[in-house]
Amino acid sequence: MLAAMPDSAPSPLSAGGTPSRSGGDACPGSLRLHRADDGALARVRVPGGVLSADAADALLAVADRFGDGELHLTSRGNVQLRGLDAECGGGPAELLAAAGLLPSAAHERARNIVASPLAGLDGSPSLRGRLAALDRLVCGSPAAAALSGRFLFALDDGRGDVDALGADVTLIAEGPDADAVGGSCLLRVGAADEVFRLSAADGPRAALLAAEAFLRTARESGAWRVKDLPDAVRAALPGEVARVVGAAADEAVPRPRPRTAGAPEPGPVAAPADGAEATAAARAGSGADPVAAARAISVGVPLGRLTPRQWRLLTETARRHGNELRLTPWRGIVVPGPFGPDGAAAALSTLAAAGLITGPDSPWTGVGACIGRPGCAKSLADVRAEAGAAVGPAGRLPVYWSGCERRCGHPHGEWIDVVATSEGHRISHVRGELRDPPKTVRDHPAALAAAVAAARA
Repeated sequence: MLAAMPDSAPSPLSAGGTPSRSGGDACPGSLRLHRADDGALARVRVPGGVLSADAADALLAVADRFGDGELHLTSRGNVQLRGLDAECGGGPAELLAAAGLLPSAAHERARNIVASPLAGLDGSPSLRGRLAALDRLVCGSPAAAALSGRFLFALDDGRGDVDALGADVTLIAEGPDADAVGGSCLLRVGAADEVFRLSAADGPRAALLAAEAFLRTARESGAWRVKDLPDAVRAALPGEVARVVGAAADEAVPRPRPRTAGAPEPGPVAAPADGAEATAAARAGSGADPVAAARAISVGVPLGRLTPRQWRLLTETARRHGNELRLTPWRGIVVPGPFGPDGAAAALSTLAAAGLITGPDSPWTGVGACIGRPGCAKSLADVRAEAGAAVGPAGRLPVYWSGCERRCGHPHGEWIDVVATSEGHRISHVRGELRDPPKTVRDHPAALAAAVAAARA
């Protein structure tokens, strides 16, 4: 029975993995399920958020056959399946493995890799080769199996979108063709404002060596992430990484980490010949029509929750065009093309009718929330329902509703923080590591909606 499951219960197919450090890593995975009030929860890692249409079909099959049928996007571009039966056995893992979503049982929670979702689509460099190489290296490293489910790699195409997410190890592309022979990249360790320059070919291996160096330095403290290391140990880690990477890395150079993470704007993504400037100009009423020239389309997902119908529509769209979906760390999805002259407009219209966000003016743009009640016992409120009731005109800043102080899945950068407390809802403006004095609103829906709208303006 579900009540008898530990908070992170190993699946019957689990190979056991590497023993957890003291305190236990409770992050769920595909094999280690998490007990929630609405059933067991599986978190399927999707490196770079990249899914083929067939892999997307497999995820829906697991959700439909064993769970509540819905698919939930996470702030790392992964997928959560909820409402799983405690007696589902190894069925979900078998389907995921057959679809290529579980290449290594021992590493299934270590494959946390976010990547710039528009890489290679709007004139930015492709990260496909680097993503595949890093995932392969992680799965081939016995040491990497000890990485916690919290540890995060990031592959940034140079625009700074995922570099701003505060990953533990970040590779940043340099130049328009960073994967070409002679291309280069930058390696950032934790939140350090200095980076090491490497050849593109050496980047994935250097990222793995950095993660393995972190594991060695974390043995005494038991830290799960770079930011959790003792100050002196964390400060010394980049130097240790430079030592193990060796001659492949140049001397460290200054490059402050971006403080604001920018999600892809919902709508069409212009072809590389036009680039991001042409897309913005056309949306403003001048230049070429970005829909006609679309290389991809981008949609947002209200509260990150996809119904079976919505998921099928997205998968069918991908199959007709580029056969790929890219899940973003902002709970959205990019569908690469190519799209014909009318293909993008037709696809966006169909997806909008299904309830997805296809333009920046949607009232759901920038609105997020944790699972809240009734799915989470720790939550003090049904924050998803409250977020829906408070939806109004699109705000300048994103807002995230949390049912408790843990703020699971909250965004990074600048955002409005709404937390349910025993005294009402506490609203504060977050700017990176800084937070304005909060305002508490008692449980009055109209007053709460007005306060949130004012904070986002």
